[in-house]
Amino acid sequence: MQSGGIEQADLAIADAAAPARTAAPVKVAGWLSEIADQPQLITLCTAILLSGAVRGDRRLAATGGRMLAAELLATAMKDAIKHRIDRTRPEAVDDGTPYVMEPGDSRDSEHNSFPSGHTAGAIAVASVIAGAYPRARLPAYAAAAAIAFIQIPRSKHYVSDLAAGGVIGGIAGYLATTMGRAGSSAT
Repeated sequence: MQSGGIEQADLAIADAAAPARTAAPVKVAGWLSEIADQPQLITLCTAILLSGAVRGDRRLAATGGRMLAAELLATAMKDAIKHRIDRTRPEAVDDGTPYVMEPGDSRDSEHNSFPSGHTAGAIAVASVIAGAYPRARLPAYAAAAAIAFIQIPRSKHYVSDLAAGGVIGGIAGYLATTMGRAGSSAT
């Protein structure tokens, strides 16, 4: 079921990008982008928090804590949407599964394309880093953008999945940063 121009554009872009899915550079970049999957990103955020605590670096520890909060919030927000909308992933469509985007509650990965959790987490964490370490703003957002955009040639997500994930990540990062600053100014 195809309803609108955005959805049709998503499908056309995914179809054009699909042949790149098996290319070695796409596979390598895709493997690297897995740092933004929930278990890996939670581990990274926790490691930064603990590293700051062990070193006595309050700024680093607080940043790690905000990064973790942003990732957990982004995941919760993404899950709230993902488990209410069934959307066939581009790779499944490319492999012959019929495309659907409709209300639903599938837990099957091949029907959980919308929104992109990798993008949500990467943007959430990047926004916290950018707020705490302004000089790291460009590299943090560049890494998050790379993680997001490689999902297209990997055939994991559509462009609108990335856009929705980016909005979720931006909101989660903002909330974690704002709440973290409010909490630190209250002490």
